[in-house]
Amino acid sequence: MKIGVLALQGAFREHIVTLEALGVSTAAIRLPHQLEGCDGLVIPGGESTAIGKLMATYGFYEAVTQRHDEGMAVWGTCAGAILIALHVRDALPDQRTLGLMDISVRRNAYGRQVDSFEADLDVAGLDAPFPGVFIRAPWIEAVGEGVEVLAQHDGRIVAARAADLMATSFHPELTGDPRIHRLFVEQVVGAPRA
Repeated sequence: MKIGVLALQGAFREHIVTLEALGVSTAAIRLPHQLEGCDGLVIPGGESTAIGKLMATYGFYEAVTQRHDEGMAVWGTCAGAILIALHVRDALPDQRTLGLMDISVRRNAYGRQVDSFEADLDVAGLDAPFPGVFIRAPWIEAVGEGVEVLAQHDGRIVAARAADLMATSFHPELTGDPRIHRLFVEQVVGAPRA
């Protein structure tokens, strides 16, 4: 199994370190052809509009969509959750998403950088609370049919899964706790294909 981490901007190094600590082969993805051979892709947190512009410049929108259609799982964390969403409630006029996951998100829903916080989260499939790190985080306002809510914070959805797609509003890569990464590898990437 090989997991790619989109390495255009944001917290991609931390995802790579966490995945490698689990014994997973990883690749820093800087060009679309590097997606070949990846069983899964992590789109990290960062700045969603900056990542989106870089994705457009390098041709990632088409490449990621094609590879997902071919069976590559995708996980978006924070900005990545915005980029995989079907709907962004407060999108900028020219903001584009991959539209892979039937979720509606609100950008920076938890406020500005100064409003960042940590909270223990009860995540479906985990045996103990997970330390959620929220930095200018979005939240998921609605999920479509077939989307499973994995975690909530104060009544807001902050993690969801739909077959081979996963979205988290928070930053699991900044915690030192590999359980969400393991969940992605084992239950999302490793899920049987329909």
